Amino acid sequence: MESSFFALGTIFVPVLGCITIPVAALLSKGFRNLWAMVLATITFILPVFLIPAVLQSPSGEIVYRYPSILNLEFILLIDGFSIFVSLVSSFIGALIVLYSIDYVSHNEFQTEYYTMVILFIGSMMGLVFSGNLIYMYLFWEIAAICSWRLIGFYRVPSHIIKADKAFLITFFGAVVMLFGFIQIYGSTHTFDMTAMRTVPVSSLAVFLILIGMFSKSATFPLHTWLPDAGVAPSTVTSLLHAAVLVKIGVYAFARLFCYTFKIPVEWNIAIPVLVMFSSMVSAGAAMVENDIKRILALSTVSQIGYIFLGFWTKTLTGVAGGALFILMHGLAKAGLFLCAGIIEHGTGKRDIRELGGLFTSMPFTAISFLACILSVIGVPPFGGFFSKFMMISGTVEAGRTGVASMGLFVAVMTAIYLFRLFHAVFFGEKKTDGHEGTSLMVGIVFVLAFLSLLAGIFISIPGSFAEASAFHLLEKFK
Repeated sequence: MESSFFALGTIFVPVLGCITIPVAALLSKGFRNLWAMVLATITFILPVFLIPAVLQSPSGEIVYRYPSILNLEFILLIDGFSIFVSLVSSFIGALIVLYSIDYVSHNEFQTEYYTMVILFIGSMMGLVFSGNLIYMYLFWEIAAICSWRLIGFYRVPSHIIKADKAFLITFFGAVVMLFGFIQIYGSTHTFDMTAMRTVPVSSLAVFLILIGMFSKSATFPLHTWLPDAGVAPSTVTSLLHAAVLVKIGVYAFARLFCYTFKIPVEWNIAIPVLVMFSSMVSAGAAMVENDIKRILALSTVSQIGYIFLGFWTKTLTGVAGGALFILMHGLAKAGLFLCAGIIEHGTGKRDIRELGGLFTSMPFTAISFLACILSVIGVPPFGGFFSKFMMISGTVEAGRTGVASMGLFVAVMTAIYLFRLFHAVFFGEKKTDGHEGTSLMVGIVFVLAFLSLLAGIFISIPGSFAEASAFHLLEKFK
């Protein structure tokens, strides 16, 4: 069976399958939930079958082209990097869907919830495998619509305002990015990314495209929508931070600026400073924030800077570290947000000033929370340590020791605000009663915490995949 079947399936099983969820709901709620889980699981399994074909390809990639309207070919670009990111996003997405079965079981609009979540995952798959800038933009916007509906899931007026804010900022960024794509088309007469490798692009085009990437990945100063999105269910914030939305921006950055376009020298100088400044500002804000989910959101803004930095280096060590941190940050941050969901369900509170002493009543959540924190900070042997070490080492290798020092300083800040959060919630004076989540919910966060540790102990397995992906990215760019 051709690899195109599996790649098309990875995209269209969730994108078209989400339409069948309302039909499944007519049979029963249980069947609807099961069907959503089946769709998410299939989406994770299908990319696995792409690995042998890519390994057997002399060029390390496979390209499929399908005719479409206006001579805009639907292009599938399959390589180690796209497979790696699709596997990470779909795996974490499937775990979140499983966790959702208990988490949203008492809420209204569950059918819409599962429909949007599955479409959200599908939009990421479509973007990851797109080899045409216009189709990348199309899936980019589908993700924005899904996030808008999911952030406003509870239908509270103040929540809807924040959902609108998230949509408007990311939509604005996407439209600006589209103008950048159009400008590039004006000089290359194509939207085919495989035909534009090492093609120089103007400073204006880079600026326009970066606006789109920074808005989607919530990079300062276009980051304000992401902490506000914490009004959504914790499963949705977990999807936003760990599996889909903010990863879209860094993936596009790697795909376009590390693999396709040759950007002007001044942007090579400015980008690492911009992303590390964003990391420092958001880390500083997290140190004084008191809402659990806003602290974790600001942490994501801060940590995303490392991924941008790793890909910017265009060194094997840095790019591999950036790819690896997509996995490590995804596992740990998904675990943290899902733990936050258990805390919110168990206590009815999110303000750390109103929490404390919950370790005794929520021990499994506390242990899982701590393990995920250690991975985000970068404490060995957790997976986050190795990926951060590689990204900072790659920055030094690229000759930017000052920027690398900023990265180390942000790591110290990360430890301060995350340990402050852990201590405020689980230690000290007990200010409120709390209870563990369901066995399913606690089991999922424990799995994510355990995988964060396991991925570090057996770092050679994901590390070799990430390194091979980085090697092919850089080889194609030469």
